[in-house]
Amino acid sequence: MTKISTIKNEPARGVTLPALLRTEPDRNCPLCPRLKSFREEARAREPKWFNSPVPSFGDPDGRLLIVGLAPGLQGANRTGRPFTGDYAGDLLYATLLEYGFAKGVYQARPDDGLTLIDCRISNAVRCVPPQNKPLPLEINTCRQFLSATLLAMPKLRAVVALGRVAHESMLKVLELRAAAAPFAHGAIHQGRSVRLYDSYHCSRYNTNTRVLTPDMFRSVFAKVKADLG
Repeated sequence: MTKISTIKNEPARGVTLPALLRTEPDRNCPLCPRLKSFREEARAREPKWFNSPVPSFGDPDGRLLIVGLAPGLQGANRTGRPFTGDYAGDLLYATLLEYGFAKGVYQARPDDGLTLIDCRISNAVRCVPPQNKPLPLEINTCRQFLSATLLAMPKLRAVVALGRVAHESMLKVLELRAAAAPFAHGAIHQGRSVRLYDSYHCSRYNTNTRVLTPDMFRSVFAKVKADLG
């Protein structure tokens, strides 16, 4: 069982959170029955895969948090590390390496030695959903872990939301009004001390259809890097 421990660090201003939360779900988290069943089916089919809620990766003292949608079935659900083992990770980690938020060599496996610098990666939903589409109830249920992740990052100053679902979940965590902070690629929304940066998700579909180009993606992280200094 994942231990529940009191997080003594103060949350970043603009983040209203309980003082006692788990940052990660249990391996056998039962909170979302549909996701639990899908996870158990994957375990039976591929027993050597991770097939559990995928924990956040990176530096808890980092100033940057990147929030995706959910683990990919053959990516993070297989490897146990966010954005590791699928195309989205190829683009994300290459960009982080380029802008100094990572060091090492990304080899699409959790033991490749890649290290994040001043940065952490998480997901709005920690378990792989069928067809990569979590239900609204599942997003709401899993938000407690996203909130706790922010609470455990005392130096947090910037969040990059990859896609609309991550953006909308972050608005609730940061208590920003949706009407005042609509999702748009390259948009920036200012909380009291945490700034939210929007990007289209770096999925293969978005890049293949040119909804998102590598240059568009890099421009978001170039802005984050400049703002953080």
